[in-house]
Amino acid sequence: MTTATQLGLQVGKWNIDPVHSNIEFSVRHLMVSKVRGRFNAFGGEVEVDEDITKSKVTATIDISSIDTRDANRDGHLKSADFFDVENHPTITFTSTEIVPIGDDYIIKGDLTIRGTTKKVELKAEFNGAGPDPYGGFRSGITATTKISRKEFGLTYNAMLESGGAVVGDEIAIHLEIELIKA
Repeated sequence: MTTATQLGLQVGKWNIDPVHSNIEFSVRHLMVSKVRGRFNAFGGEVEVDEDITKSKVTATIDISSIDTRDANRDGHLKSADFFDVENHPTITFTSTEIVPIGDDYIIKGDLTIRGTTKKVELKAEFNGAGPDPYGGFRSGITATTKISRKEFGLTYNAMLESGGAVVGDEIAIHLEIELIKA
């Protein structure tokens, strides 16, 4: 068992630093390329236990902060065709289990998008921990997963004459998270 102490972590509450963190995604577009986007407003915390596998992660994303570098596309993604921000303004994640896999971890949990909750697994890499120049203490995590947008009720699509779809089903999610000890 890897302990918090072995990783250089302090037990207790850590908050996501949104200024030094990124939540990004990519999805196939027109079956020939990938469109990338990000969420600019999010928060969350990690409750670190000495036994890392007993730690807890919670996070919330403000969907209205979606940014794909195209205001028209962002507006469409916020509409009832996709996220339906008016009725479902946030995406949430709550961990249920943390499993060590070599030097990495699988963070299992419940992801809720558009009122639908599904089990997901994030492959996570602990990037280290240490003091910052302002008297605080920080740590970093990189995590990735893939989800089916259709499983979360994001089923809108248009078909191409060639038989493909405008928007792919699989969404790749990439997180670079910096935490600050509370």
